[in-house]
Amino acid sequence: MTLVQLLLGVLVVSGLLLVWHWRTAARAGGPAAPGRPGAVDAAIGFGTNFFDTLGIGSFAPTTAIFRLWRLVPDELIPGTLIVGHALPVLAQALFFISAVEVDPWQLTTLIAACVAGGWVGAGLVASLARRTIQLAMGTALLVAALLMLLGMFGLFPAGGTATAFSPAGFAVAVAASVAFGALLTIGIGNYAPSLILFSLMGMDPRAAFPIMMGSGAFVAAIAGVRFVRAGRFHQRAALGLALGGVPGVLVAAWLVQSLRLPALRWLVLVVVVYAAVTLLKTAVRTPCEGRR
Repeated sequence: MTLVQLLLGVLVVSGLLLVWHWRTAARAGGPAAPGRPGAVDAAIGFGTNFFDTLGIGSFAPTTAIFRLWRLVPDELIPGTLIVGHALPVLAQALFFISAVEVDPWQLTTLIAACVAGGWVGAGLVASLARRTIQLAMGTALLVAALLMLLGMFGLFPAGGTATAFSPAGFAVAVAASVAFGALLTIGIGNYAPSLILFSLMGMDPRAAFPIMMGSGAFVAAIAGVRFVRAGRFHQRAALGLALGGVPGVLVAAWLVQSLRLPALRWLVLVVVVYAAVTLLKTAVRTPCEGRR
């Protein structure tokens, strides 16, 4: 058994564990709202996970839809996001890890580093001022996007087609993955930072997708089990995200795979600028609280 096959197997087991807990909780009843998802619930899952697979992220748009249409009580939104999006993210990870060539040892190490960052660094990052981090990350992403744009016009190195890091680059990527995992604990996604960093380090942008999706799938599956066991999620809305999300992932994954490298770089640029603007807008609207 290869390392990639082992990684895929562990991902499948984590997904099955979530499904088992979810099914058990549904049979037992509880505070999560019962009922079958409707077309609107599935459509939300399809759309948000389609764009998530492109690297834009699903949590922010799903939260906005839930609150705008009052579909899910605010206190159940975090658990609903984690539980509902876990299986689509797992589908993303299975597809990209199987389809995109990346050094297996580096892939596994970077996924582990991101998960460890989310676990170990949660306390440290959570103690920092959310607004300050949002401003810093948003500004850094805009600067990186500018550098990438200059590279696409031949004025700066634009990245390459590598599927593995050099030893020095790998050390930087591991440290960055730990930091990205820690930032996940305060709601700052790792997709855009990973895409821009790995591209500027000479990697094929496609190589970032297995790393991003793999770490996201592990974190979502583990956290999803905890939310299900606590009953802190909306049953119908979460099921709609899962049922609509998986087809959305498959359509978007085909699109990413079919794009030529120059077109993919433009897509990455759009994703990064979107993430930067979103972070800065949120920071500007947030009062100065000093600490989270």
